Amino acid sequence: MAIRIFIDQGHNPGGVNGGAIGFGVNEQDITFYVGLYLANLLNDDGRFEARTSRQDPEEIIGTTNSSSLQARVRMANEWPADYFISIHCNANDNPNLNGTEVYVYALNTESSVLAESILRFVTQTVGTKANGVIANPSLYVLRKTEMTSCLVELAYITNYEDNYLLINDQYSFAYGIYLGILNFFGFTTR
Repeated sequence: MAIRIFIDQGHNPGGVNGGAIGFGVNEQDITFYVGLYLANLLNDDGRFEARTSRQDPEEIIGTTNSSSLQARVRMANEWPADYFISIHCNANDNPNLNGTEVYVYALNTESSVLAESILRFVTQTVGTKANGVIANPSLYVLRKTEMTSCLVELAYITNYEDNYLLINDQYSFAYGIYLGILNFFGFTTR
């Protein structure tokens, strides 16, 4: 039976649960396409079945920040998914901050093992700096999902070099996550 992976493309276009903006680029546009590429990679591999939270780049989930997060978690829990990966872009007032990090509810868990694998392969594939796996139990999508979950901060949308990669290398980010998933399961590429 295929391993079911729910891919949450973080944030919405517009004001409801809108994401970060860096150099005129909107986070939700990056996360939509990285999630779409990742879902296609997984669905083309018979060992997996993937679904995404957003079906098109203009789709808005929920009417408030909290209802948007609740809807994403509900979709994953009701499917039910075996794994949940939320895709985001980081942002900071300091334009020098850069790199990739992955958040989990708690360290020393199956989630953190998956997160370490994703982090390693994203940074190897794209060339971003590895900032580590970080426990953040306050994140709603990690707290309320009923399966192994992690939240991938691809890179800093507010850092010039990272922003360039986020715009021009979306497939590579997705491919890095895919390779990290394969490594986690001990699978080889097909």
